[in-house]
Amino acid sequence: MKRISFVVLATLCIAMTIDEVIRKENDTYIVNTTTIATDVKGFNGNTPVEIYIEGDTIRKVVALKNNETPRFFKPVEERLLPRYTGMAINMADSVEVDGITGATYSSDAIKENIRRGAKYYAEHK
Repeated sequence: MKRISFVVLATLCIAMTIDEVIRKENDTYIVNTTTIATDVKGFNGNTPVEIYIEGDTIRKVVALKNNETPRFFKPVEERLLPRYTGMAINMADSVEVDGITGATYSSDAIKENIRRGAKYYAEHK
């Protein structure tokens, strides 16, 4: 029974993955920028995100594991990432979103990750 469940689960996971960057869960595409923005650095390194997209609209952006200083990065997560919620995906690639004062490197890196993720989505969905 466990073996059958594992095979079914593995098959479903493979079916939902488009490539290593983008996957689909139900009606939501999820773009992971870990491998498409390796040259984009915050203050202490890479700042990858996952962008949740439904109907060509960003539903949310989630910061992934990074080495940014928590006290500087927390405002980026709390104030910058929500600004993308509800935004049309084609706007995320071109719109200028203000960064967070005191976290300029982190803000710029997050915005570039989102730009690249939006572009990747548009080219590969």
